[in-house]
Amino acid sequence: MMTKQKHQVVSVGLSGLLMAGLALPAAVAAEPAAAPAVVPAAASVAALELVAYPVAILPFEERGAGAAGMAGKVGDILFAKLVTEPDLQLVDRADLKKTTEELGLNVSGMVSADKAVKLGEFTGAKILVSGSVIEAGGSLFLVAKVIGTETSRVVGASVKGSARDNLVGLTEKLADATAKVIRDRSGELVAKPRTEQDVIADLKKALGDSARPKVAVHITEQHLGRVVPDPAAETEYALLLKATGFEVVTDDAAADVVISGEGFSETAGQFGNLISAKARLEVKATGKNGQVLAVDRQTTVAVDLAEHVAGKTALQRAAAETALRLLPKVTGAAK
Repeated sequence: MMTKQKHQVVSVGLSGLLMAGLALPAAVAAEPAAAPAVVPAAASVAALELVAYPVAILPFEERGAGAAGMAGKVGDILFAKLVTEPDLQLVDRADLKKTTEELGLNVSGMVSADKAVKLGEFTGAKILVSGSVIEAGGSLFLVAKVIGTETSRVVGASVKGSARDNLVGLTEKLADATAKVIRDRSGELVAKPRTEQDVIADLKKALGDSARPKVAVHITEQHLGRVVPDPAAETEYALLLKATGFEVVTDDAAADVVISGEGFSETAGQFGNLISAKARLEVKATGKNGQVLAVDRQTTVAVDLAEHVAGKTALQRAAAETALRLLPKVTGAAK
């Protein structure tokens, strides 16, 4: 368990993002319980012991006349309590609200699995917390639903008190119970990291025997508004293409398919000596006749002792995740 050092809310663009399932230098260990993010094949996953879970707290709903006006207060107190937890970092609530509005999602109360997956994809959160404030027969129940955005696994936490009890104290108990559930059952809620070899194997399986066209890749990147040389996403795409039987060319005229896109990364926050970075990658595949064959996008997060390494790692992960979905569409192996 980490010592409590710098607890802060990450607020960057679409969302505040958190450190999750990372391969870190030998001097810093990390626990393999956070995203299905790609870790270097040479990394010793067993040696990873440090993790901070990406958590988004959604609006609670109210049930019962006696619960009127309580849901917003419970959400505020829950956020204030969980933000001090050393192994949780929270998605900024204003950014989360903006994202849900952009996606047209109603996320109050009990969120469905499909909404959870979409929120995870667009905000980078690996865990969502939603719930209800219920008043019945003079008793007050605070119920939290904890959802893994990648695994769709759902677990819960709840506390009971009198409608006359102090709401702050009752919500703090719910926060403690929720944090414990996340820590104790993180292996169920958050997918384990995948090595690059795992990604290649999954991609080969998805592609099957489909024909491999010649592909050119052009993905520009920026970190904190600065153009980055040797773009990580472009390099990752080229590596995966070659590893799965595609011919990668530099001349667009010689290519059957051109994969183009933009990647952006920026610092998400600092936790002790570690720096987390959020990245967003948008890519499209275009055929010779200009037809758009597939489009995709991904938001990811990474952490490292060095800011630029965290940014590049986040973009590398985004490239791997989008490639798994986009390349089978390019070859016709997936529709």
